[in-house]
Amino acid sequence: MKQPQLVPPALCGFLLLLALIFTVSYAVGAATGPVAPGMHRSGTGGDGGGADMGDTGGAGNMDMRHGSGG
Repeated sequence: MKQPQLVPPALCGFLLLLALIFTVSYAVGAATGPVAPGMHRSGTGGDGGGADMGDTGGAGNMDMRHGSGG
């Protein structure tokens, strides 16, 4: 009778290491906070998404015409 194939220990170690890396990166990201000023998590209420564009950081006078077109 043939014994069932077991999962190789190297694969188990790799998956464990992968889970550990994702867990640590999530914890660091949660502790660091938002990546830019004015970014907020979307709450349970409201319009359901999108970034808060109320404060553009003084970009109101910025010339937005760029590119190769006229």
